[in-house]
Amino acid sequence: MAIIEVNGLRKAYGGKPAVDGVGFTVEEGEIFGILGPNGAGKTTTVECVEGLRVPDAGTVRVAGLDPVADHRQVTQLLGAQLQESELQPKLTVREALELYSAFYAKPADWRPLAARLGLDAKLSTRFAKLSGGQKQRLFIALALIGGPRVVVLDELTTGLDPRARRDTWSLIEEIRDSGVTVLLVTHFMEEAQRLCDRIAVIDRGKVAALDTPSGLIARSTASTVISFAPSRALPDEDVSALPGMASVETQGDRIVINGTDDTVNAVITLLARHRVTAHQLRVTEATLDDAFLDLTENGPGVSSAPTTTATTERV
Repeated sequence: MAIIEVNGLRKAYGGKPAVDGVGFTVEEGEIFGILGPNGAGKTTTVECVEGLRVPDAGTVRVAGLDPVADHRQVTQLLGAQLQESELQPKLTVREALELYSAFYAKPADWRPLAARLGLDAKLSTRFAKLSGGQKQRLFIALALIGGPRVVVLDELTTGLDPRARRDTWSLIEEIRDSGVTVLLVTHFMEEAQRLCDRIAVIDRGKVAALDTPSGLIARSTASTVISFAPSRALPDEDVSALPGMASVETQGDRIVINGTDDTVNAVITLLARHRVTAHQLRVTEATLDDAFLDLTENGPGVSSAPTTTATTERV
């Protein structure tokens, strides 16, 4: 059942379209990602979903409600963490939670929520004294304090270190597991690939693709790369005859082969037949980065999380 429906959404600023005919649905209980480079129209799209922007054309519905015309009702079932959020520096975590609780007729109990998000030891700490990760946890708590059916998280992990980013990913998965639908806006490839059930790729104000992460990756033209240092030379004619091979080159003592999954299986068979040991064997598959670059013209504007796990390796 779709809890969010967006059809033909258009929004322009100064005559320049920021969102130009965007459409998608979000099913209840999923993590739905909106992925794209800076300036692609991601934030404008979710601000229309939140009722913070009035669309120039098209329709947006949240649980059947218009976020603008039915704004009061929508705020009771949708929580949001904005792209840029701040609180009064001297406000304590406890005061912030109590204040936001007062905005709702039936708020969630903030005490177990604070404990679940690791904030129970920081209740007397002023906002200005919180770390970046602690502030993000607080904003998640404030987005959830109304007991929403949907929560919108816009660039939640930007500026966080790798450990804090992964801790936040685990929290997002816990939110989904508790029954809350998550609309996640990001430009981190690894984040989208790990968390999202489906992803809408937005480029220049339009939906360039909408699919599961694996579905988007399957569209990529990027090849599978097999590299290894053989214990002794392989016959050139056998290497050249590998199925699905696009290219082969020697880099020092390593052989680097661009091919397909069929090429991987053939390489393993070839090594066994000639009793050659493949030292430091690496098989690197296409990732969401590769799919994104194929789908958009603005790939350089996209960030990858600063880790070495953005590719998949099989040994």
